[in-house]
Amino acid sequence: MPASPHHNPFADWLRTHAVPLDHLDPEAPLDDLEPLRAIIGDARVVAIGESSHFINEFAAMRERILRFLAERCGFTVLAFEFGFSEGFPLDAWAQGEGTDDELSAHLAGTIPVGVDAPLRWIRRHNRTASTPVHFTGIDIPAAGGSLLPALAPVANYLRRIDPETLPILQEATRIAESFAGGSAAVAAPAWARLATAEQDALSAALTRLLIRFRSLAPLYVSRGDQHSYDIAVRRLEGACHADHTFRAMADLFAGKGLTADTSARDVYMAESVLWHLDRFEPGTRIVLAAHNAHIQKTPVSFNGHLTGLPMGQHLHRALGDDYFALGLASTTGHTADMPRDENTPFGFTIDATALEPAEPGSIEAAFADAELGLSIADLHQARPQAAHGNVGLVPGPDRIRIQSAYLHTPVLEAFDAILHTPTSTVADAL
Repeated sequence: MPASPHHNPFADWLRTHAVPLDHLDPEAPLDDLEPLRAIIGDARVVAIGESSHFINEFAAMRERILRFLAERCGFTVLAFEFGFSEGFPLDAWAQGEGTDDELSAHLAGTIPVGVDAPLRWIRRHNRTASTPVHFTGIDIPAAGGSLLPALAPVANYLRRIDPETLPILQEATRIAESFAGGSAAVAAPAWARLATAEQDALSAALTRLLIRFRSLAPLYVSRGDQHSYDIAVRRLEGACHADHTFRAMADLFAGKGLTADTSARDVYMAESVLWHLDRFEPGTRIVLAAHNAHIQKTPVSFNGHLTGLPMGQHLHRALGDDYFALGLASTTGHTADMPRDENTPFGFTIDATALEPAEPGSIEAAFADAELGLSIADLHQARPQAAHGNVGLVPGPDRIRIQSAYLHTPVLEAFDAILHTPTSTVADAL
């Protein structure tokens, strides 16, 4: 049923340009995804988004696309919206360490954003693959919930390399333990209740450690090796960006704060992708899984207010056309809204919210008006420069869903392609 009574020119464009897909099942044959090969071209980083976490159909499509890109296009890394520091033991598991059932212990206490199934696929794939697929985390620790996943391994590093400095790290850890939680929604309000002196002592200790690490790089590397030094510094940077994020989120929750201050998390994610890209073999191609609002190439704005510069914008600046953003959207069914509730492990509850008919001007309305099912649209072809002087190329949508709300942005600039699943359902057992 069309979403709006007025004529939608972009829906006409979609009707003739979107490519239908046959399967949603991650285990299904991959032939219907072959058009994706031409759509992504030579991009080295292909980001696969989702308009909401915790959606069955998005998880299934991401897993199918990961399989396609790994089995048929030579991609060998899955980077995930998951802690940089916490990613290393998961990659070791994906490479065959430990037993199959140890994954649950690794993921205990982390937000269930869909890491489990792709990791299990990678471990199975790696048993017979000539080139193994790696898993990497890119995010600040515990989605901004705790510094401990980053600080604990740095403490182990200092015990070997610079034990003299350990007391500074132990002081930072003591303060960090006092407000650690499962996500920023728990940690930021708890951080805000600390005495100002404790908040400032934490920031000062982290900054002092980071500058010392950078200043003594030749000494640290001579006492250990370059790779473990690089990881330790990146973990410390993650702790500093998370510390900044506590302040930014606490201000946001209090209804004040600096413009786009929460972007500290996104630039860390972007730099983590580039960090991994620099350290894998030349020519390595990465599949990047994160929320649409992290992968888009345009600023994040709500009601005309700039709220953040996403990871995708930073990656597009760094990589140009080597970065490709594939947004995932749905038109009917339910989405997972996340109202804040400090009394839950992650600081929010997950509400299955029925999707209203799509707003006029949205990419979802265009798919609904075009009466398309499971399909993918290459937005490059809809951009003005693709018209080769043809007058009257239709204007693109100006908004896309984020959970049950809308994020206003020029969709043709924000994403390189959109994958549409007609219905979305919220995962149970959360």
